Amino acid sequence: MKKSTAQWSGHLLGFVVVFSAFFIASVPLLAQEAPTLPPGIEEPRPKKPETQNGGPALPEGLGSELTPDMPTLPSGLNDGLSPTKESNQPSTVVPLGFSGFWEALGGGRIQNDPNEKEVSIAETRLQVQLEQSIQQTTFHLTADFLYDPVLDRHDIDLEKGEGMIDLREARVLLRPGEVIDLNIGRQILTWGTGDLIFINDLFPKDWNAFFIGRDTEYLKAPSDAVKASLFSALANLDIVYTPRFDPDRFIDGQRISYFNAQSGRRAGRNAVVQADTPDEWFDDDEIAWRLYQNIRGIEVAFYGYRGYWKSPGGFDLNTGQAIFPALSVYGGSARSAVWDGIGNLEVGYYNSEDDSDGDDPLVRNSEFRFLAGYEQEIVQNLTAGFQYYLEHMLDHAAYVRTLPVVSPKADENRHVVTLRLTQLLMNQDLMLSLFTFYSPSDEDVYLRPKAEYKLDDFWSVAVGGNIFFGKEQHTFFGQFKENSNVYAGVRYGF
Repeated sequence: MKKSTAQWSGHLLGFVVVFSAFFIASVPLLAQEAPTLPPGIEEPRPKKPETQNGGPALPEGLGSELTPDMPTLPSGLNDGLSPTKESNQPSTVVPLGFSGFWEALGGGRIQNDPNEKEVSIAETRLQVQLEQSIQQTTFHLTADFLYDPVLDRHDIDLEKGEGMIDLREARVLLRPGEVIDLNIGRQILTWGTGDLIFINDLFPKDWNAFFIGRDTEYLKAPSDAVKASLFSALANLDIVYTPRFDPDRFIDGQRISYFNAQSGRRAGRNAVVQADTPDEWFDDDEIAWRLYQNIRGIEVAFYGYRGYWKSPGGFDLNTGQAIFPALSVYGGSARSAVWDGIGNLEVGYYNSEDDSDGDDPLVRNSEFRFLAGYEQEIVQNLTAGFQYYLEHMLDHAAYVRTLPVVSPKADENRHVVTLRLTQLLMNQDLMLSLFTFYSPSDEDVYLRPKAEYKLDDFWSVAVGGNIFFGKEQHTFFGQFKENSNVYAGVRYGF
């Protein structure tokens, strides 16, 4: 019998609770069974290349990553999106790692949106991280305990990240040999070269969190997957298998209003997107891979993906629901030191398998995507990053020919340029940043200003905003114009 998302969420939550209790209780016993080796006996593990851990049809391209052989990025340009690979673990039991933070965030819209609440965000969050290493095995658990009166849904839904618990990570890292790592369970995954633009990164995103003022780390939603990393002198290979499709936490109208193509106008809580999400274990699965190597200081990578459009990319007239058509993606990237900064190129071919000829107006067309970027420290403590991004719709003529007369027409080419400025002041305790998205083809803009100040080693405060402009209500950023908001928050880290 097919199980509902709520049933699976309940099973997973129960597993996490039992696993955590057993894990914590077993630490003293395991410590006794594996005494610390005398100094000088333990051989260090060889260092390996670092790995990375609908409604509206949201583009995928709206992290960056580093390897030990790559030049260091200027401060502030990575924006916290790229999880780092765990450091080499000793072959003994290490003390239980415990960390986290408490945070309170509040914000509101700066103009009236009849389809949404005036308050855009009002939440308090406690994140707890537990990590334990035993021999060549590392257990990691990250859970957020959340009170969110804006969405006002307190029943736990681990897939959508709704309710009082958002399980970010519950994974086991195994190192069965010198040339292989295995990460099993819920984990945050990312790869590619873009800064807040994703081409070959087909791991789930949380667009609601991104647009209401949560920290940028919450743009990355968790994946329930198995990741195998294989290392060799010739090349390194990452393979990620997701046994059940993990979609984006896409814009569905509950928090942010959007352009509804069926009604031809903006909608929100009055027309929440209903989506038919593929959810059969091992049938509706995904697989992604990355083959990469550093060649004379240039990090070269090739990517592949088979699964579904991560945000709804089609509509079923019979059911009146948004759908996730089948998708395959193939691409590559290169990244290297250029002049006094870092340059990157990335391309991707999106094969929309359910609309191979581009003549189905209810399914998104295939696309070619391109990204070029450059970032550099202009003066001390001031960095700048520039990117050019292109989405080229394939079979555009067929798309135009079959498009309903009343529907707004998308351009064959969508151009986006981005500019990031980051200034560190007051002994680097104050960070001022501005990230700008501008599309000359859509004639719309998205601004992300933010100021963050570290009061001491534990406390920090931040203010920021998400500001949208657009000439038309159906363009990507233009549809969110009435969602422009400002926010403020305080965080205590431990």
